[in-house]
Amino acid sequence: MLQCDDAVTLRAPRADDADTLTRNANHRSVWINLRDRMPHPYTRDDAARWIRSVEDEHPRTSFSIVVDGAVAGGIGLVIGTDIERWAAEVGYWLGPEYWGRGIATTALRCVCRYAFDDLGLLRIFATPMAWNPASFRVLEKAGFRREGIMRNACVKDGRLTDMVLYAKTP
Repeated sequence: MLQCDDAVTLRAPRADDADTLTRNANHRSVWINLRDRMPHPYTRDDAARWIRSVEDEHPRTSFSIVVDGAVAGGIGLVIGTDIERWAAEVGYWLGPEYWGRGIATTALRCVCRYAFDDLGLLRIFATPMAWNPASFRVLEKAGFRREGIMRNACVKDGRLTDMVLYAKTP
């Protein structure tokens, strides 16, 4: 468990998180900004399957974001391989009722400290879609720097879009 501040904690997902994860994730406004591996609609079975898939992670790279004791969303790292093994992509999401409160920034700062200090990583990056300025603000407030635009980098919901590359180093 990572205590980020008085209100925000990151911890391993648990089976009893499934209902809350489902309630917070099952919004088009959440799904539209995430990779397609996050299903929509998001069901309790999806939540339970994801929880089972990460329960034995070592090192821990997938976390529930807990706010005042309630699961608000998730954050995770995908560690690279081979020559990119010292870097990781970070992804995060919150249920809409938690937006605009600085929670994502707090969770992102916390997971980066863990990645650099405990995992020994040398670079954390994110690639939000160009239509997601809220994520740009989260990344910038957490100390990430914009490195460039990746043109026509993905197709989401049938739309070809750019992605913006952000990164942070220790």
